[in-house]
Amino acid sequence: MLNPNRAGIGCTENDNTGIEHNRIDYAGIEVSAEELIVALRREGKLKPLKSFPNTPGGHKAIVRYLARPGRQVRVCLESTGVYGLDLALALHAAAGIAVMVANPRAVRHFAQALLQRSKNDRLDALVILEFAARMPFQAWQPPSPAARHLCALARRLEALTELCAAEKNRLHAVGATQALPPIIRQDLEGSLRFHARAMQRLKQEALKVIAQEPELRRKFDLLLSLRGVKETSAVQILAAVAVLSSDLDVRQWVAYAGLDPREYSSGSSVHKKTRISKAGNRHLRRALYMPALVAVRREPHFRAYYEHLLARGKTKMQALVAVMRKLLHAVYGMFRHQLPFEGSKVYRLPQGTVANTVSCTKEVA
Repeated sequence: MLNPNRAGIGCTENDNTGIEHNRIDYAGIEVSAEELIVALRREGKLKPLKSFPNTPGGHKAIVRYLARPGRQVRVCLESTGVYGLDLALALHAAAGIAVMVANPRAVRHFAQALLQRSKNDRLDALVILEFAARMPFQAWQPPSPAARHLCALARRLEALTELCAAEKNRLHAVGATQALPPIIRQDLEGSLRFHARAMQRLKQEALKVIAQEPELRRKFDLLLSLRGVKETSAVQILAAVAVLSSDLDVRQWVAYAGLDPREYSSGSSVHKKTRISKAGNRHLRRALYMPALVAVRREPHFRAYYEHLLARGKTKMQALVAVMRKLLHAVYGMFRHQLPFEGSKVYRLPQGTVANTVSCTKEVA
């Protein structure tokens, strides 16, 4: 069972921030659309749970409740999208408060490790408090306003793209029968035109955000140097990586995308097929898929790498996922060294190989 008073409190050693542990308080916040439940352990003692409204006034009240002169409080909340963003920004801006935005999957597995059988908002706040106290604390660094705006625009573009794909499928199905009234087809065609105009407006707004931020503009131009990447794909990839901290290495980028291999074996009898973890940002994986698909057809170095993997016995999907990972490596290298794409740094062509491209009707829009 969960014991909220056990978290190694009483240790006076310094951590990597130079702050003594006995001068650090811990808090966990359960975020919902309308309510914020705060669990606080101050000077080793658990305080009664408190509830605040999820409003700007409620955020200020939480800051006043947590902050104490001469002490630091480490606050953890789960990544819940827009519902917790304003709170995280308010906590980050407050003096004496460090905030960590945890992966909900990690918190869920942590609760299972504590043998927490029940689940409600108050118990979740206590679990998040224990997570902040017991697990390595990674302070959250908010992305720039431009990066946040670009990310929001890209997410909406992605949602409309999925919606249009569904509408096109419905339109195709309607065209296969004469039994339905013509107004159904007319409505679907009108819906597609409406969403196409909305996507164009969102794309133009995203390009305007990029143009106003020199760093984003530089990275956007570098992405366009990749064959198979056009404006929409460049917006999606840039939005996904623009929110990352600048001190991450390429392996952390791969893990963030969920493209890192996941081995599953035990003893001599259990050996499952190695797959990607998918424990990362699905939006980045989606943004890389179509550029990778085009790259294996149009870019000779990616094509050679793809064929090399097929020759080693990989399936087409395994080889394509490996190209996605290699593409992400290329993006990381381009951004780090501020150089346009150079295929020879991705995969060296075998001697005597002619860099021919495979015909393709169109690149990614």
